[in-house]
Formats: sequence, structure tokens, C-alpha cells
Amino acid sequence: MLKFPRLAIAPIACALWAVPADAGKLNLGREAKPVEVRAWDIDVRPDGQGLPDGKGTVSQGDALFQERCSACHGAFGEGIDRWPVLAGGRNSLKSERPEKTIGSYWPYLSTAYDYIYRAMPYGDAQSLTHDETYAILAYLLHMNDLVGKKFELNKSNFTSIRLPNEKNFIDDPRPDMPGRNMATICMTNCKSDVKITRRAAIIDVTPTDEKNPSASID
Repeated sequence: MLKFPRLAIAPIACALWAVPADAGKLNLGREAKPVEVRAWDIDVRPDGQGLPDGKGTVSQGDALFQERCSACHGAFGEGIDRWPVLAGGRNSLKSERPEKTIGSYWPYLSTAYDYIYRAMPYGDAQSLTHDETYAILAYLLHMNDLVGKKFELNKSNFTSIRLPNEKNFIDDPRPDMPGRNMATICMTNCKSDVKITRRAAIIDVTPTDEKNPSASID
């Protein structure tokens, strides 16, 4: 175990304590430059805020997708091994094995744009240009039967594209409901009608051990 002399720490501690409490700064670092802020400010919202200028067609996206994305997601977005499926799955959300794709589950096109531009391709994040991202997303829309083969996605028509499952995503209204004011939620001696009706060991989800010999694992 390493030990450090107490005297070695003293100058650092004194330097920090010497900063007036009302100074507002610790004299550490510097303010981010505008160009640095722009490099981080790349999020895109459902209403189109944050969308960059750019455009891309389905055919351009097809070529890019085969080169940059198909190794993991398959040539048609079907997914390889355990990599995510990106196309299909329509009307599968109520099934035993739902496929949560852009065409079946995702609520907003902006989520797909933001994620692709921010984090893809895997291992080479943010290597795509804005035009390339528009093109790849246009191809994904086509694979999900949402646009035609000659479609071009751009900043102007982006917000006109609505994904099939958008209506099933709603704002959570519970904090505004009567008795749900976050400032007055009961934390002690609260009245509750919650009752334990079944236990894990009874419904066979608890692993078998010496204390629960009757429990089992399927």
C-alpha cells in the first residue's frame, strides 16, 4: 500500500482554501470555445430542432449501408447474429417475440438520425457526414416500406415523415394528476392498500437452493 507524506498534500489544500467562497470560480479549466460547443451540440429533436443541412437518397443510402452497416445489420436490416434488426416487425409488438425496429416500434425519425450520426458505425462513431446520415436513414425508411425507391430525405421534408408507432408513445401525465403533486408525495406513515398475493418461490422463479428446495428453474 502506498503512503504519501501529509506535507505533500498541504500546499494543494491551502491553494483550494485560499479561493474566496464568493469568487464563483475555482480557477480551473476555461470556458468552452464556440467551436467546441458545436462539436457536442449534435442532438436532434422530434420537432426538427437541431437538424443539420443535408440530403440523401435511398439509392445513395443503399450503397453506404452495404459498405458501413451491413456487416452487423445485414444487407436488408435483418440483423446478423445478435446485432439489432432494423427492418420489419410491423404488428409484432403484441406477439411473444416482438421485433422492435424503426418501422415497428421507434416513435420518431429524429431518434434514428441522432443515434446513427452520434454512435454509428460501431467502432467508428461520428465518421458519417450529415449527407451520409440522411442517405442511410432514407434507405432504412425504404426497407420499412415507408418511402419509395426514388425518395430523397432532407432537412425540409424530415418532419413530415411519421413513424407507424408514434401514436403509442404518450407524455406521462401522472405528476399532474390529483394527489400526485411531486412536492407532497407521502414518504412516511403512508396509507397503502398494497398486498402481497404471490411470492417468487411459489411461482417458480426463485433458483433452487438448500433454503428453497421446492423452487425450480426451467
